[in-house]
Amino acid sequence: MNTFCKSRWWICFSVCLALMYQPTFAAPPAKVRLFILSGQSNMVGLNPDVSFTPALRKAFSDDEVIVVKHAQGGQPIRRWYKSWKAPPGVEMGAAKEKPRDLYDALMDRVKLAIQGKTADTITFVWMQGERDARGGLSGVYAEALKGLIKQLRDDLKQPDVSVVIGRLSDFQKGEKHWDAVRAAQEKVADDDPRAAWVDTDDLNGPKNDLHYTKEGYKELGRRFAAKAVDLVSKQVPVH
Repeated sequence: MNTFCKSRWWICFSVCLALMYQPTFAAPPAKVRLFILSGQSNMVGLNPDVSFTPALRKAFSDDEVIVVKHAQGGQPIRRWYKSWKAPPGVEMGAAKEKPRDLYDALMDRVKLAIQGKTADTITFVWMQGERDARGGLSGVYAEALKGLIKQLRDDLKQPDVSVVIGRLSDFQKGEKHWDAVRAAQEKVADDDPRAAWVDTDDLNGPKNDLHYTKEGYKELGRRFAAKAVDLVSKQVPVH
């Protein structure tokens, strides 16, 4: 074998040897991203599969995205928050609703969806308040919403759960209790470093209806997803 051939053989051998022993790096395991949606009629009208879930899967393309929704129209926050109390001087009468039953149903769905898995991040998306505003119960809404968020974080054993709140639309803007619930939703979100609120004033059509338009729900899904992605991306775990 001449010197040229030996050189070529040695180069090829060295390259093959280097490739054989080149270290391999395993891709990091996919994270589990859990999103919990609840509330009353305007949450019922939101179909997550239209714009919410696709946006999340695009943003977290390497992770597993789990979306759980349970909502029921016309319901007050006391059907989620177990320690709800009426405002002073307000007589509720014999309330037919069972306190916290909608919350229990929601949590049952959550447990089923993540069975055998551990969620790396959890985001709670809330669209509710119309019933409390129209029922004159705005005085305790902020306390109830903060309590509900804490209740959820405690039950899930994750104090860093992110929260996205859909603020009431302008359907009855100017009415005392309606405006008070809107303000309460803003304050709860602004005071919580892991929360944000979404504007819905332009989603209910030119007549400012109680419920949103078809395109309005689609846009609501986009806005919820955008806020959720932003909160998760900035999240600094405390546990």
